[in-house]
Amino acid sequence: MKLLDNITPLEENFAQWYQDVVVKGNLIDYGQAKGSMIFKPISFGIWENIQKFMNEEIRKVGGKNVYLPLLIPMSYIEKEKDHVKGFAPELATVTRVGDKELAEPYVIRPTSEVLFGELFSKEINSYNDLPIIYNQWANVMRWEKTTNPFLRNREFLWQEGHTCHSTPEEARKLTRKMINTYAKFLKKYLAIPVIVGKKTPKEKFAGAMTTYTIEAMMKDGKALQAGTSHYLAQNFAKAFNIQFTNKDNKKEYVYQTSWGVSTRLIGALIMSHGDNRGIIIPPMIAPTQVDILEIFGNKNESVKVAAKKLKTDLGRKYRVRLDDSNKMPGFKAGKSEIEGTPLRIEVGPRDLENNQVTIVRRDTLEKMQVNLNDVKSKIKELLKDIQDNLYNQASDRLNKNIVHVNNYDEFKKQIEDRKFVAVPFAGTDKDEEDIKKETGASTRCIPFNIKLKEPKKCMTTGKLTRRLVIFARAY
Repeated sequence: MKLLDNITPLEENFAQWYQDVVVKGNLIDYGQAKGSMIFKPISFGIWENIQKFMNEEIRKVGGKNVYLPLLIPMSYIEKEKDHVKGFAPELATVTRVGDKELAEPYVIRPTSEVLFGELFSKEINSYNDLPIIYNQWANVMRWEKTTNPFLRNREFLWQEGHTCHSTPEEARKLTRKMINTYAKFLKKYLAIPVIVGKKTPKEKFAGAMTTYTIEAMMKDGKALQAGTSHYLAQNFAKAFNIQFTNKDNKKEYVYQTSWGVSTRLIGALIMSHGDNRGIIIPPMIAPTQVDILEIFGNKNESVKVAAKKLKTDLGRKYRVRLDDSNKMPGFKAGKSEIEGTPLRIEVGPRDLENNQVTIVRRDTLEKMQVNLNDVKSKIKELLKDIQDNLYNQASDRLNKNIVHVNNYDEFKKQIEDRKFVAVPFAGTDKDEEDIKKETGASTRCIPFNIKLKEPKKCMTTGKLTRRLVIFARAY
């Protein structure tokens, strides 16, 4: 079986390449309900590591994990008008149980602001109870019209943080802190560089005052919103009567935030680092960091002994998998490659005669013979180098494909060329809609770290503005 022959080259058809990688790379299977999917051990293992390492970051800001119900009464959803308006087309509702019609429909959780609002209204009395920082790892349902594994599913997994504060300054500070935390997390663990910025009013979260985002560039030049952080102000606090007694002994509404990342991070990882042999998983987040392959171990006892010893020794520090099956060496190597394991060690009889093994990097496919006594130190060096290399390649690609333009004709040309286009823009929601209709590009963010030195004419209105906005086609 030649696994690699089953993958469409990404240069030929990126969308089909992606579908091939997620299915043939043993990441998912399609669920029985349209728009759903089954997470297999590799993809769920990546998500488990995201949970593990993200929980460490959440605890640093004082966050505590909770779990709230899946079903939300429709009357709760309707308490915040902007919120329900934003989600109405995607709400899935439960109206019957058995043969009985429910007195009130229940919405399957699209997000949990309303449930957290109700919880906070019961838990908070005084300024001494604040801040309160809760986090939930959960599944979510949004009835998307078109679906794509990891990127846009009707049911997906995510992390959602919800907080209450006594002052707007404290809430805004945490909102910004969390979006920067996400940016650092993607760099450190997923080797993905991002642009950090603020959403335009048209693109902000329904019910939020301000939405911050991290935008990543995929290998096909499209943008992927990889995480968001929202300053909700007192919108939900007023809808759910979340009040506290302040230091002056007066009643006041809390100031809230919410922030989250989802399993679309796995899609981002695939499209940032994958190649025509499959996914490449950065070592920091990989469920398996090292594959050990027995080469003809069924015919050579010394191979079996050496491979098992390596697994024991390396397994004390790294996430290691041993393939001691009777399958042919080419099949084992192809399986390791398509599944994206950062390093593989081939333990064969010829190498062992020289007290060596062969180590292969997944990112460059470079092979090297390494003395058995040096394997531990070499693995440490290579895993760090692979992580750095994946990030540097993605960072170079992002930086080379951000372009600045000042007029609409050049804008259209660069969008067609699959660039991230930075332009002076002071247009309206209608202007954004018109641009998207004509070019397929949407506003991704007003970046924090890319600024105009002086006011320039808006690309569409001609008005002078200091607001620089990044447009791109997006998932």
